[in-house]
Amino acid sequence: MARPGTGTLVLANGLGFPPSNVARVVVWEWLNEHGRWRPYTAAVCHHIENVLKEDARGSVVLGQVDAQLSPYIIDLQSMHQFRQDTGTMRPVRRNFYDPSSAPGKGIVWEWENDNNSWTPYDMDICITIQNAYEKQHPWLDLSSLGFCYLIYFNSMSQVNRQTQRKRRLRRRMDLAYPLTMGSIPKSQSWPVGTNSGHPCSCQQCLLVNSTRAASNAILASQRRKVYAGNGNGTMAVRQSNTFNGTALWSLGGVPNGGMAKMEQVRAANGMQVTTFSRSQSAPSHAHLPGQNNLNRPGTQRVAILSTRASIPPGVPALPVKNLNGTGPVHPALAGMTGILMCAAGLPVCLTRAPKPILHPPPVNKSDMKPVPGITGICRKTKKKHLKKRKNPEDVVRRYIQKVKNPPDEDCTICMERLASSSGYEGILRHKGAKPELVGKLGKCGHMYHLLCLVAMYNNGNKDGSLQCPTCKAIYGEKTGTQPPGKMEFHIIPHSLPGYGDCKTIRIVYDIPAGIQGPEHPNPGKKFTARGFPRHCYLPDNEKGRKILKLLIVAWERRLIFTIGTSNTTGESDTVVWNEIHHKTEFGSNLTGHGYPDPNYLDNVLAELMAQGVSEAHLKD
Repeated sequence: MARPGTGTLVLANGLGFPPSNVARVVVWEWLNEHGRWRPYTAAVCHHIENVLKEDARGSVVLGQVDAQLSPYIIDLQSMHQFRQDTGTMRPVRRNFYDPSSAPGKGIVWEWENDNNSWTPYDMDICITIQNAYEKQHPWLDLSSLGFCYLIYFNSMSQVNRQTQRKRRLRRRMDLAYPLTMGSIPKSQSWPVGTNSGHPCSCQQCLLVNSTRAASNAILASQRRKVYAGNGNGTMAVRQSNTFNGTALWSLGGVPNGGMAKMEQVRAANGMQVTTFSRSQSAPSHAHLPGQNNLNRPGTQRVAILSTRASIPPGVPALPVKNLNGTGPVHPALAGMTGILMCAAGLPVCLTRAPKPILHPPPVNKSDMKPVPGITGICRKTKKKHLKKRKNPEDVVRRYIQKVKNPPDEDCTICMERLASSSGYEGILRHKGAKPELVGKLGKCGHMYHLLCLVAMYNNGNKDGSLQCPTCKAIYGEKTGTQPPGKMEFHIIPHSLPGYGDCKTIRIVYDIPAGIQGPEHPNPGKKFTARGFPRHCYLPDNEKGRKILKLLIVAWERRLIFTIGTSNTTGESDTVVWNEIHHKTEFGSNLTGHGYPDPNYLDNVLAELMAQGVSEAHLKD
């Protein structure tokens, strides 16, 4: 089993550009509905880079380089891809990788989909596969990247570990992605960074991934326009028939007690026109309920009268619906409305989503109380001291029973028949471990070649435990690779949404940056620790306290965090969550990592169980 490679150098210093005087491969990517960053082809990336050099705040027509992308335009100022026929907007980012990685060599890895066509892997997965391929690993486990797939290079296939479905994959040569040197000028404020709030790719996050539905491409040309008269002292505002009889916006009061006279007349072409009298015009600073400027990260604008000069009066505000269901207007409908109103020469403002409430009100130290039933308020983990390692074959034999007559099935580790020799024959050699020897795991009954189980154990944490690759049953006590750190917990006098009848347990994790140990992906290399200390919340009730006790066990077994590649920023060699979800949003649930969430407590108990942490391990 191979570990993720080190080809990714993503979002260095949080702004999406590399340090000065360093060559990097540039890959432009767009965010799909599953929260995954999908790469554009090398040809498209070259085209975007060429436009970027000419006008860093312009627009890129993708159809000029790829006919299949003719409906799409990228607005470089807002960093969004805009589909003209549906109005759908998606964030894009400019990502950077090492020149020696797969995109720098023009290598593309693809899998065969249900339509018998080929789909490229995400770039971080492509780089990981290529690194394992270059190191001549016979197979690769993608679970560290959040996918339950095994890649087998001998048969060039991808196998789903849960369903056992097998797909073909291929490696092909393409145009190398563009190279860049140095950093982007400081004046270019790219709205992509470590605080962009993109969730991870787990099922919980997929349901709540929100879209920053704002299009500077629509507003850029409209903000500077002033309503021009039509010759008779009035200015016309066309009303779209899409919203027949429904006002898209309302006008506030007119200063100095004046009133805005609004009349609906029928134009010569039959279109309904709304007119404002020039003498009784709409107020120049009318307050529009819900109106906001664009939600652009790094530019937190306040909707006050002094900032209204950039948006003309009478601009409709469309509260765009997030994918988690908040807001009345769907992004596609809002985009189409923007197109129609732009075609009519009218501006439109897409309002930003409400901000999440990440933290509770300030709490005095005297108000923080220990959690009943739990000794102390802190747990620390130190650097793991390597014990004398047990013989891998002895560990495996402890959990299996020898099978004399194996069935005519595949070993799901090496994909060879159980009746034949292991695919690791000639690669691993252990005394007494014959390549044709088959064993059955005691709890679950799944069968594998003994040599395959030894190979899997050697690629793991080597802690004396074993986990079935098919059903995830754990044999022994599973431990992780969490770096040293501190876990604190206490009760604060505030209630979580949905738990108004109890107080709140606050957990604070703090892990400093450091050097990777022998159990980590790149021993001896530095690792980063972004976003610490991290604050998490549980209700202070019976189930919440039980979960805290189990989390303490998981922390002491080093299972809460690990070192890997961030699904949010793409940064490698950094501290990331390890498949046990935490609620980091205190007073709302806009990101999906907050409350109310009626299923969360049961879900996290199941995730702890999957890591081998259950109530049976709690001390009385």
